[in-house]
Amino acid sequence: MKRLESVLAHLAVVAGVVFAVYPLLWVVSVALSPGAMSSHPRALPWPESPSFDAFADVLGLRDGHSAVFARQVVNSLVVSLATAAVAVAVATPAAYALARFRFVGKTWGTRTLLATQMFPAVASAVPLYLLLEALHLLDSRAGLVLVYASTAVPFAIFQMRGAFDAIPVDLEEAAMVDGATRAGAFWRVALPAVRPAIAVTALFAFMSAWNEFILAATLLSREAAFTLPVVLQRYVGEHDTAWGPFAAGAILVSVPVMALFYVAQRQLVAGLTAGGVKG
Repeated sequence: MKRLESVLAHLAVVAGVVFAVYPLLWVVSVALSPGAMSSHPRALPWPESPSFDAFADVLGLRDGHSAVFARQVVNSLVVSLATAAVAVAVATPAAYALARFRFVGKTWGTRTLLATQMFPAVASAVPLYLLLEALHLLDSRAGLVLVYASTAVPFAIFQMRGAFDAIPVDLEEAAMVDGATRAGAFWRVALPAVRPAIAVTALFAFMSAWNEFILAATLLSREAAFTLPVVLQRYVGEHDTAWGPFAAGAILVSVPVMALFYVAQRQLVAGLTAGGVKG
């Protein structure tokens, strides 16, 4: 009976992996054979006449626009990294204050932050456009970072607050008994203990900015200022879609995120469970 249960469990895991990986294999297949979508549908995602022409088109190696694509990659990296940095820098002390101190307006402030998460970002597109236009920050990376940070910071505060709540207050009190100040206890005791949660928060803020399309397409109009999701959209036309370059671009856009997941996988596992059990 145990052997049968083990076999069924392994079959279920294999089925789940196939279900998740199959669409990704199709993306790779389409990227390597740009004409695959126009040919007769096939069950196996195996490229026909494999070629890297689609990747060359996306990278601009054929038409001489490689410098523009490189600029767009830099735009996405700068905006995403800056958004993650702003989110962590603002959310960490704010979350610590919410977790440790009592002050006037704490409850209503927390509820207001929670309310901001109930509205989609596109609902604020027009007000944000008008604000950036008044500040002369349209078509700029700084403006886009401010917009993304406005949605990333509330989420980061809630994520970090749970991590701080999981740290026993006794640890900080013991440090203060030994002569540390409140700030010293924060830097030397609390902050090192929530490093996994900081990694997860930064990664989620990075991913939200890296993958965001609607606000970027609304606030950016110059090709040199585009981020990568906006670049991918140009391959989808009203009457035709360049599936090969679109799939190749999707793979290129996914590579940095996959690399981050691979490098920070240990921190992610620890950070995702931080705050789940209060010790």
